[in-house]
Amino acid sequence: MSFTMMDDEIIEQNKNYWNEHADLWYGTTALPQYGVRFPTEDELHLFGDVRGKSMLEICCGSGHSLAYNAKKGAKELWGVDLSQKQLDNAAKLLEENGCSAKLFCAKMEEELDVPKGHFDYVYSIYGIGWTTDLQGTFDKIASYLKKDGIFIFSWHHTLNYCIAWSCDERREVFDNDQLTMTKSYFDEAYFKIPVHDSEIILCNRKISTYINALAKAGFVIEQLVEESDRASLEAEGDLDPKTRKAKWLPLSFCIKARKL
Repeated sequence: MSFTMMDDEIIEQNKNYWNEHADLWYGTTALPQYGVRFPTEDELHLFGDVRGKSMLEICCGSGHSLAYNAKKGAKELWGVDLSQKQLDNAAKLLEENGCSAKLFCAKMEEELDVPKGHFDYVYSIYGIGWTTDLQGTFDKIASYLKKDGIFIFSWHHTLNYCIAWSCDERREVFDNDQLTMTKSYFDEAYFKIPVHDSEIILCNRKISTYINALAKAGFVIEQLVEESDRASLEAEGDLDPKTRKAKWLPLSFCIKARKL
């Protein structure tokens, strides 16, 4: 069910969730992984050779993607996250792995204290969808990149929140052979999701919303990936619900865009 909240209230509630539950998500959905039941960077090669490159990660979380790029030879790493607890975890991880990055706590919706026109790459692994200002965030990211700089981000696929396995309420069992639309693909209102002992607030944006916002910010799309990983597609037998769903539709998507 949709509802009305101010952007700052949404950000604050999500920030509190991450500060309280960061340890539960330590190291999850980080490079080389892009998302749920999704091909990895080792298969997609969206980044290519990052040796000597300057990189900024939006929503850097526990720092595992930063460490991944450090080991790939990136010259300069920056990371921003809304949650100080996430950054504390990231700083510890990077130190343990002999890596260094400039980390700071800030909202991606606001102008970040980073150099303009400086980065070869800006990227975000399952982070961009948290923004309350998609266009403003993309505009700012474009300003941080050099000309022809690359922006890569992944997120939940819109269909993932619109489609679920059918349930017979009388028997209270799921029919694993039939998927049902549970909400409109066109509904981009914010909604609450219970997670652990708390709630997060998200907006399920259409794929076209992301693409049009990128175009308006001065990006050209180089690649849109919306597929499931090979293991899920080839899986057989008694499968868990996510794997079964991944055989029918993408659970995540990833976009690679270049700044004009």
